[in-house]
Amino acid sequence: MTETEPADPSALTDEEWRDRLTEAEYRVLRESGTEARFSGDYVDHEADGIYRCAACGAELFDAETKYDSGCGWPAFYAAEEESVTTTVDTSHGMRRTEVRCSSCDSHLGHVFDDGPEPTGKRFCINSVAMAFDEE
Repeated sequence: MTETEPADPSALTDEEWRDRLTEAEYRVLRESGTEARFSGDYVDHEADGIYRCAACGAELFDAETKYDSGCGWPAFYAAEEESVTTTVDTSHGMRRTEVRCSSCDSHLGHVFDDGPEPTGKRFCINSVAMAFDEE
């Protein structure tokens, strides 16, 4: 990623997204891809700070909400207020809830209703979809 300011997806062309993101980031963030389980930089990451969208820099998750779900991707029980949107994803013969950045509409991962209290949510987010600011 070369820039971190919030981006309006309608203002960027596909070519501009390709220039702005690495190949792996583009595949996940703009083409709704998924990185391999247990392969991401943030799966076992335990530092305090804020996880941001790798495409636009918007705040997504506070490290305090991260937990080890065993799913193979970084998992959080809550997103920052109004930082993500969700939509139904029926790809791959499944019905899941896709999580997207509310600032730039990039694909982040999926959310499930089998997480811990206080929310009961498990946001499984691709590491490549995030950048981290340590506190």
